[in-house]
Amino acid sequence: MRYAITHTTRFRYAFPVRFARCNLRLKPIAWDGQWLEDHALVINPATSEDTGRSSGYPVHTTRIVVTKAATELRIESRARILVDRIAPVPAAEDVSVQDAARLAREVRDLSPTAPANYLFPSPLIAAFPEIAAWCAAELRPDRGVVEAGLALAKAIKAQFRYDGSATQLDTSPAEAFRKKHGVCQDFAQIMISGARSAGLATAYVSGYLRTLPPPGKPRLVGADATHAWVLIWCGPDRGWIGFDPTNGVTMGPDHIVMAIGRDYADVAPIDGIFLGRDGQKIDVAVDVEPLG
Repeated sequence: MRYAITHTTRFRYAFPVRFARCNLRLKPIAWDGQWLEDHALVINPATSEDTGRSSGYPVHTTRIVVTKAATELRIESRARILVDRIAPVPAAEDVSVQDAARLAREVRDLSPTAPANYLFPSPLIAAFPEIAAWCAAELRPDRGVVEAGLALAKAIKAQFRYDGSATQLDTSPAEAFRKKHGVCQDFAQIMISGARSAGLATAYVSGYLRTLPPPGKPRLVGADATHAWVLIWCGPDRGWIGFDPTNGVTMGPDHIVMAIGRDYADVAPIDGIFLGRDGQKIDVAVDVEPLG
């Protein structure tokens, strides 16, 4: 399936801002089963642009600087991407959870996709005993790692309620876990915290879901904005496999990977600073149009 993606962010300032600097992570990366055909940024007012410093993770970063007074900044990312991916399923020959953890520790690669980068707690996703204990029920050491990952994603979907008002961007996994309410970021962070506690290399994915489902298929939760899910390294043969705990499924043709990191801080679509009085209002709109 070929998709046209439009991601529009509008900043409105109460008073003119004379300087702003933003890091944009809006260009989708190339990943297994997807190919970026075209990408463009349309920014108003005009800004200077340069390629940001590499984070060491699979992320495209562009830095923009606004140096003329403005009361509004509009950033539109337009991408065309081809996705040809079948949602993976558990297989009898999958390595176990304990073997996937052991094999990840034995890999000597330090490239951006190496499992060593995603084995340990990160700045936004710590290890929490209560999350580790709850996830351990599905991540049994002798269970096939793909089966276990999918079971955990399904358990999160079944026992947590999607609620956009329950948490904030900086809500910790432990707080979201206690509330049993949250959004895709919360569910991904809970799953990552638990999987890393079981020794599994687990990454945070920022991406998109197709806005309109195929005929006869249910619409996935999280399709109106940037979505978040999880990658688990499932051994050298199967590699990285995606699990979407918001929807209780593996990553399939409706999932479009934008960036991969340890947690949200590595892959936030936009962050930065501005110099001015008062605050700002932010409006974000995402459209993922299937082109056939």
